Amino acid sequence: MDAPPSNSQDYQFRSVEIKQTAFRIDGVFLPPEDSPDKTVYFCEVQFQKDQFLYHRVFAELFLYLDQNPSTYDWYTVVIYPKRSLEPDKNRLHQVLLESSKVQRVYLDELETSANRSLGIGVVKLVVEPEENAANYAKQLIAQARQEGGDRLSARAIIDLIETIIVYKFPQLSRQEVEEMLKLSEL
Repeated sequence: MDAPPSNSQDYQFRSVEIKQTAFRIDGVFLPPEDSPDKTVYFCEVQFQKDQFLYHRVFAELFLYLDQNPSTYDWYTVVIYPKRSLEPDKNRLHQVLLESSKVQRVYLDELETSANRSLGIGVVKLVVEPEENAANYAKQLIAQARQEGGDRLSARAIIDLIETIIVYKFPQLSRQEVEEMLKLSEL
């Protein structure tokens, strides 16, 4: 290790048993069986400050890999509404955070061109300020109708948008939210 032997003088050597607690990964995207790319994608969504987030994320990741040794490759995305919610001290995990295997996304910093993606737009709606949320939700609903796909998918996306707005405006009834978003026109 290129460290002088004197550095080890005060260290104690022990065999340590580590007990395992249950972990729940926010999202794991598993590849189809017939896919040539067998990369497993992990997603963590964090909307509050948690200094131990990276401890858990990487413990979950490596426990998953230990229990699924046939995993071909992995990639992790951590999503924050804003950069200030990221843990302050991440020196312990710095090598992983700086690797090409981990990406951190800050919703408030996404490019406006990314708003063209309906999926990213719906995620951004969660952190949209209340004063803009209703108009932004209407834009997303129009986009969902326009992009269409099958009617069931568009309806599911519109329901998700409506649910986000209901949580943003708890003082409003669901009917008032439907009127705000002009959903009765559907």
